This record gives sequence, C-alpha cells and structure tokens, in this order.
Amino acid sequence: MDTSNLVTLIFVVAAVFVFLQLRNVLGRRTGHERPPVDPYARRGDEVARDEAGEADNVITLPGRGDNVEPYADIDKIAKPGTDVNKGLRAIRDASPGFRPDEFLAGAKMAYEMIVMAFADGDRKTLRNLLSKEVYEGFEAALDEREARGETVQTNFVGIDTIEIVGAQMRGSEAHVTVSVVSQLVSATRDRDGEIIEGDPDAVAEVQDVWTFMRDVRSDSPDWKLEATEADE
Repeated sequence: MDTSNLVTLIFVVAAVFVFLQLRNVLGRRTGHERPPVDPYARRGDEVARDEAGEADNVITLPGRGDNVEPYADIDKIAKPGTDVNKGLRAIRDASPGFRPDEFLAGAKMAYEMIVMAFADGDRKTLRNLLSKEVYEGFEAALDEREARGETVQTNFVGIDTIEIVGAQMRGSEAHVTVSVVSQLVSATRDRDGEIIEGDPDAVAEVQDVWTFMRDVRSDSPDWKLEATEADE
C-alpha cells in the first residue's frame, strides 16, 4: 500500500475513534442536566437548585406578573385618601414613569441651583429651570438689583426638609408643590460694599413653598418652577 494512503487511513481511524469516545462522554444523558438557558426569561423566575433538584433556601424576586400595589411608593409619601395622595396618583396615571421619591431628589437639586443662580445673576441657568412667567419675574428683580449696583453673597448650607404638600393634574399638566426648609448664609451689599441686608457670618433658616410643573405630553422629562412663595 502506498505510504500516503496508509497515513490517511490511520488518521481516519483515529478520528472515528475520537468521535465515538466523545459521543459516549458528551452524548450520554444522566437526568441531572440543567435545562437550556432562555436569554429572554425573567430573572425573577430563575431558581437556584442543588444537584438533587431541590429548591431549598431560594429567594424569589417579584416578577412583572406579580400583584404589586401600583401606588405603594406614593402611599409612603402621602397618606392614602388625602388630596396630595389623590393628586400624585392622578399624575402617575397620566405619566406612568412618575416616581415621587425621584421627583423630590430632583427638586432638591433644582432648589439649590435656582437659589445660587439668582444670587449670582446667572440668567442662563434660571431660564432653563423656570417657567416663562417666573423667569420674567426673576429677571426683573435682577435688572433692578444690578441697576442699583447691589451684589448678593450667598452660601448654600443645605436643605433640612423637603416634602410634597400639593399635587394635581390640570389638563395635560402635572403640578407638584413642595415645602422646603433650607439653611443659607446670605448678605446683600450696595455699590460701596456696605451690607444693606443679611449677615455674611450668620446661618439663616429659609422656608419656601415652590410649585413645579411638567406637561406629560412632552418628550422632555424636565420640570419647571412655576410659582414661589414664602412659607410663613
């Protein structure tokens, strides 16, 4: 037999032998194999099982099909049955992505940004955070302050408390009112640098009631400050 044919035959026999061995090892089912993984299965439905197939010490996460109270997070913010709770539920119905805890976190950041932007005369920041009507009022106050040559020195210490005290839907507009208690160090100086209001060395407590608005039909998730008042 030709030498090349002999070598080929040897490789063929070896390949058949390896194939049979692999089939014997990999192709045999023992009854303990894991089922195929479904990449689209909900993670909440996955269960960790031991080799005996038992599901001991398993924590089942809630899946989308579980009966979860849709307003549970709202009920933690406002007592069920109150006007605030009803208003927040109405906003949730109109905008399913609305979360009051996330709103409050955003309102805290917006409050500080607006207070500091007004003190610094930062019209660009104010324009992005205020409704048209409120911005016009802030701008007029800035114009008057600058015309008098006054400057404001403000240090934002922090927010003590912030809570939702009002909520309602008006047509497609969601309106949420918050009560804010903050700590500020602020002083206003005239053109000669003399202090005419406030104290640069004292921390003052400030209480405000602000209302934010968002049109739920808009693609923008941003809320705008639409009204301000002092909380007496």
